[in-house]
Amino acid sequence: MTTEKGERRRQALTEAAGELLREGGFDAVRHRAVAERAGLPLASTTYYFDSLDELVTAAVELTSRQELAAGRAELDAGTEADPLELVLDQLLGRDSRKGGLDAVLLRYEQLVGAGRRPYLAPLMRTLRAELDSLLTEALARAGHPLDAGGLRRVIEVVDGAVLSALIEADPDPRATARAALLRVL
Repeated sequence: MTTEKGERRRQALTEAAGELLREGGFDAVRHRAVAERAGLPLASTTYYFDSLDELVTAAVELTSRQELAAGRAELDAGTEADPLELVLDQLLGRDSRKGGLDAVLLRYEQLVGAGRRPYLAPLMRTLRAELDSLLTEALARAGHPLDAGGLRRVIEVVDGAVLSALIEADPDPRATARAALLRVL
């Protein structure tokens, strides 16, 4: 049986791990760093999480669900003048609007890093299905209805364009991604 205090501590650790993940990628999520960020004793990370992998999984799920929820809320509210910007936010991260190269580089490092962590695979598949649903709806609202195969091609083209921009140290990979998105649509 978990207590309210225990739930608050577990949540604080998850949020701290999520912040570290956003700021520095997987390598930044360490027991000591998470405990310090959460303002809790180091032992709390192993008390509330069986392993670092479990803590990382919780952080990935939290941050990903926050991004998906923000995208869903924005789409439902109709506040985004251009739904294609919402698509780019979901693929490159909202920080790519202002962060340029560094924000996108960190985002793609995290995506590749997730692929190197087999324990994340089931969660990533679940999150991918939710992302695909959101992107499909956003693209349909932008006048570009796509089936699953069409959406996959769009994502592949955008990801390829972003990787090329990162390799070339393009200072604005989001602009490159937007141009590729418009071409493929």
